[in-house]
Amino acid sequence: MILKHYQQDDPIGLPGAPIPDPMSIPELKQTFTAVTMHFTDVNVYGLSKFRIANIHSELAQMQVSVELTIDILNIRGLYNAEYLWLASNGNFTVILKNVAIQGLAKLQVGIDGKLYAEDIDMDLTFETIDMDFTNLDAIASFFQSFVNSLGSFLFDSIKPFILKEVNTNVKGEVNKQISQLPQYFPNSISPFDMAVAEARKQVSDMGYDPYRIKDYSQSGGIFTVTSTHTWLTGLASFYRMGNITLTMENGTVYAVVDVGTQEIEGRSHWEVSVIGGFLSRAGTVSFTVQYFRVQVKLSQPLDTRKRASLEELNLELGNIQARIHGAGTLDYLMEAGINVLPNLLRYQIMDAIEGPLKKRLQDELDKVDVEKLIHEKIPEIEEKARHLQGIVPPEDIILEESVSPQTMDQASFSESEEERGPS
Repeated sequence: MILKHYQQDDPIGLPGAPIPDPMSIPELKQTFTAVTMHFTDVNVYGLSKFRIANIHSELAQMQVSVELTIDILNIRGLYNAEYLWLASNGNFTVILKNVAIQGLAKLQVGIDGKLYAEDIDMDLTFETIDMDFTNLDAIASFFQSFVNSLGSFLFDSIKPFILKEVNTNVKGEVNKQISQLPQYFPNSISPFDMAVAEARKQVSDMGYDPYRIKDYSQSGGIFTVTSTHTWLTGLASFYRMGNITLTMENGTVYAVVDVGTQEIEGRSHWEVSVIGGFLSRAGTVSFTVQYFRVQVKLSQPLDTRKRASLEELNLELGNIQARIHGAGTLDYLMEAGINVLPNLLRYQIMDAIEGPLKKRLQDELDKVDVEKLIHEKIPEIEEKARHLQGIVPPEDIILEESVSPQTMDQASFSESEEERGPS
């Protein structure tokens, strides 16, 4: 239902969102310059007609900010006004236009290893307000300032009820959905950092550490410098360098990932030739790269029929220090050629990684059918959630024999994580 909802051009609201519409407000009473007002049977209409303007998530800090917009909120009810011998009563309508709701939610890892949302800090604002009170003309003719205060009073009085209701219901729904996730996290490390740690293992398992990069040659003037058999060690030492953010704007989700490695070590064979090989010298070089940083920006339309794409890829290499072997005693001419080796290594590394990495990322994104993946994963998540709650699916019930709890525990935990290998 939600997937179909966001395939619309202008999705309004959210199917199943726990937001009451209309929302009932308790009776209100206030005195304005000797005029006493009672408001009863007050209801707010339109809370469910929101649009998600943007969502910004700092995964490393485990917090999410969101902004919702509502074109019109209607507040309707009954009023009774009393001033000395005058009295008025009737219906009233207050219309708030261009309403904005901002919220900031923080996630925490509980002592049970499950994620949960804390209280959501929220605020509600509007641009314009229109009012209509039937039968209020008699009293209003005495106190124009009182009439001007009615709108602000009603908004300020109703605002806390709206925010409390939205906070309680949204937080409850978020925690309900999070509790279904079949995953536990240590409270000393964020879930994203755990994912980065798992990705490091995958990089090693896929054979990218150590990693051989393609040979490289550069000519300039009378020199030709060549670097071959170049190996890098330490690419799997990456970690989170900055905040990992998720944002949603104009129907598209953007993810910005910023990771970097620790110091990388490398070795290579070099050769410097002068005047087309008339003079040449060869040797080896060992070097260190201070760090290798990758910043990636990905986009995924909320219309999951469309594929994700790579928006930006920025690479940054730290300082390179090289120790050259085999140079021997050189004249000034050969020394000038060898001194370009650190810069040559920089170009070689960037050229070998940037293009293939960009192509590999986009190729992998093109393979992902998000809509199909979601449909496939929903039953799996639901089944794992039932197991966590102690509900065994009917097809897994063994009727032949009874197994004691002690035996079951031993069977369940007899195999270590290392023995099982990656799931």
